[in-house]
Amino acid sequence: MPRQLLNALLFQLGWFTCVLSGDSLWLLLGVVIVLAHFRWVGRWNDEGPMMLGIALIGITLDSFLNWLGVFQFQQVSLLIPFWLMLLWVLLASTLRHGLAWSARPWWRACLLGALAGPLSYYAGGRLAGVSFPYGTGPTLVGLGVLWALLLPLLHVLAQAALEAPPLAAEG
Repeated sequence: MPRQLLNALLFQLGWFTCVLSGDSLWLLLGVVIVLAHFRWVGRWNDEGPMMLGIALIGITLDSFLNWLGVFQFQQVSLLIPFWLMLLWVLLASTLRHGLAWSARPWWRACLLGALAGPLSYYAGGRLAGVSFPYGTGPTLVGLGVLWALLLPLLHVLAQAALEAPPLAAEG
């Protein structure tokens, strides 16, 4: 099976696992899916640091949106739930594989982000019991604008991490 297809399938399986598991032990299956990515699609040395960096950006962004009251999760916290954190790791795993086609030309990432970003939040929110206190329509429009800018930026960061020289031990 081609790596891009396997990556897309792993992401979809991971997406459903995260959204439907909440913070239960079933979420460990999501971690197994990330490990499967490193076994059959990418390598930790090539992608791990990039994936963690992009996940950190996403976790920070979604936690900020949560703090602003854009999302209302079942459990109140300053940080987003762990299942959404893991979703960010899974999304990062697609940037060089399943979503690589959307990196160039840049407008593909803008269009995909504007459409798929809000759709993912809407579907995930419905399945995971997340509400949008500012209203569904305004929230999805705002997320569409945000993701139209964010997905191209994530592609730039993923590419820059690929081109960056490895960190060498000094000594």
